[in-house]
Amino acid sequence: MTLIKSISGIRGTIGDIQGENLTPIDVVKYAAAYGAWVKQVREKDTYRVVVGRDARISGEMIQELVMNTLVGMGIHVIDLGLSTTPTVEMAVMMEHADGGIILTASHNPKQWNALKLLNHQGEFLNAEEGRKILNLADDGNIRFSEVDMLGKITKNEAYIDLHIEEILDLPLVNVEAIRNAKFKVVVDGVNSTGGIAVPLLLEALNVHPVKLYCEPTGHFPHNPEPLKEHLGDLMKKVIDERADLGIVVDPDVDRLAFVDEKGAMFGEEYTLVAIADYVLQHTPGNTVSNLSSTRALEDITKKHNGSYKASAVGEVNVVAMMKDTQAVIGGEGNGGVIYPELHYGRDSLVGIALFLSLLADNYDSVSEIRKKYPSYFMSKKKIELTPDLDVDSILLKIQENYKKERITTIDGVKIDFDESWVHLRKSNTEPIIRIYTESKSQGDADELADSFISEIKRIAY
Repeated sequence: MTLIKSISGIRGTIGDIQGENLTPIDVVKYAAAYGAWVKQVREKDTYRVVVGRDARISGEMIQELVMNTLVGMGIHVIDLGLSTTPTVEMAVMMEHADGGIILTASHNPKQWNALKLLNHQGEFLNAEEGRKILNLADDGNIRFSEVDMLGKITKNEAYIDLHIEEILDLPLVNVEAIRNAKFKVVVDGVNSTGGIAVPLLLEALNVHPVKLYCEPTGHFPHNPEPLKEHLGDLMKKVIDERADLGIVVDPDVDRLAFVDEKGAMFGEEYTLVAIADYVLQHTPGNTVSNLSSTRALEDITKKHNGSYKASAVGEVNVVAMMKDTQAVIGGEGNGGVIYPELHYGRDSLVGIALFLSLLADNYDSVSEIRKKYPSYFMSKKKIELTPDLDVDSILLKIQENYKKERITTIDGVKIDFDESWVHLRKSNTEPIIRIYTESKSQGDADELADSFISEIKRIAY
């Protein structure tokens, strides 16, 4: 059982011992610290925070604890109930709220939950803001409100619909072409809130959704990370239904992957590549992804005469660099699409609308669209951490061993070779070292990853 306190939020497994897991006492502690931080930085007479959750089994319990903690601090709460991460982000902006909390552990299994924290712009907190909240939680000197100054909870379950309306109003979402195409799409909502939001979006676009695992029960029918090895049912269903494509999202709907009409994975890394290609065709400009994302985005950006930059891993880092470079599209290779014309957050719903616009505009099948992009193959592996493992010294040794190569150290160590790369970093959300590689064939990528795993073990032991 685990509790991970980081600048990106508070994440842990439900139950067991306080301070070592995400117990009710820990939830109240960190929700109170967030509330205290909001009051410090906003300095107003009244405060409002948006709260929403995915469909995890523990979600309702966690949400009640969070909301009533904020109420006890004199903060008014807008309760979105079952929602999506990008919808909560949009609601913070549309409500002109002082912040937001999303209760989701993203792609982690059902025993996990988390408090993901937003600022008044509906964006994830930066490192300095996150540290302040952790310090407030550790200090414990948090002031609660007297009885006449308690906050109130207001329910508003309209925001998924409002979010969809904002997407349909975007100039690059070709609503007419999509509606005329009359696509048939299989949707895997992994029994979370994607099963609510994605079919609603598709129906608004005159797309026929075939629902697979779209009941928001929180009982995930498979590993909720949208990877090929977990999506056999979706791939089969696309073929059986003779659908135009399949769509899968993670439990909080900020990661997006596609299956083509033949039941083959489009490639999680290529979600952003294809959508960026469409956006750059119509609005030339710059792009950003993180260090662990495919080189194909850089290739596509150069094709459209734009400039590509790579940030440290983490949505907040991608967003900061997108703002610095005025990027027109960006995101993360794990299927996270950030389209600033709508908002600065990973958003599967806007990603779906833009991808369907690309498909409708090109009159091609999904498999034909995929053939247009450079082919790279990625291996994503990991090493479980033990308490005595000194990750920093291991990465320094790796850096020294490959000092003649092109090395980037803004986030772990990335080594760029002529036709491949490897990125080694300690995860912000799990007790692991991630080893990502990319090369011109799957065999080469796997071999490169395995060689670095062996080298890390030699150094460590």
